Amino acid sequence: MGEALEAGEKLRVLHVAADRSKDARLRALLAQAKERNIAVRFEKRAFFERIPFKAHQGIVAVGTPFPYASLHDLLARKRRDESPRMIVMLDHLTDPHNVGAVIRTAEAAGADGIVLPERRSAGVNATVRKAAAGAAAHLPIARVSNLADALRVMKKAGLWAVGADPGANAVDFAKADLDRDLVLVIGAEGAGLSALLKRECDYLIKLPMRGRVASLNASVAAAILIYEALRQQERSLRP
Repeated sequence: MGEALEAGEKLRVLHVAADRSKDARLRALLAQAKERNIAVRFEKRAFFERIPFKAHQGIVAVGTPFPYASLHDLLARKRRDESPRMIVMLDHLTDPHNVGAVIRTAEAAGADGIVLPERRSAGVNATVRKAAAGAAAHLPIARVSNLADALRVMKKAGLWAVGADPGANAVDFAKADLDRDLVLVIGAEGAGLSALLKRECDYLIKLPMRGRVASLNASVAAAILIYEALRQQERSLRP
């Protein structure tokens, strides 16, 4: 909740458990809410028992619908330095915790945006915002009707499409050239990248798997690849 307030997310009202009124940390949050003219309502515990989401710790915020960006907005962003652009596309990730974790990592690494499909994917809901820890308020997120069409548009704009895939045709991520304007395409756990998106990618990269498990959590794999791209890009900027 503190991250959401500090990030400037648009909140309508805070519902707070009355028995937490003397909590020092909560008082600081309420002070921030007052500064931003966010209504605060103190509720009995029975109010929170009716809420499906249980990890609320006695405080729940009601926000406005998430303001998605357009694909054009993402492509129009200008880098303040000379580093390449990086956009992360998520191919039908349905777990909101994974989506939120990827958003948090992408924002922390300075990515230019996230692209999600409109269907068969977690949108930016309350769970995603919580998992993103405020990052969703800082990073443009576009929702598109067709990922393949969006990928073609980004390629025409000069970005390279790089897909994460464990197949034999993929290059080891540490040997791939990620020091360029790119769209990093991450597939869902289990299903991986769709066949159509694989064909649209300029090349595929993979993580080495030395153990007995066949794959990593999607958000963990995304984090490794995002930071490998950042490492390569920053290395080329050094004098």
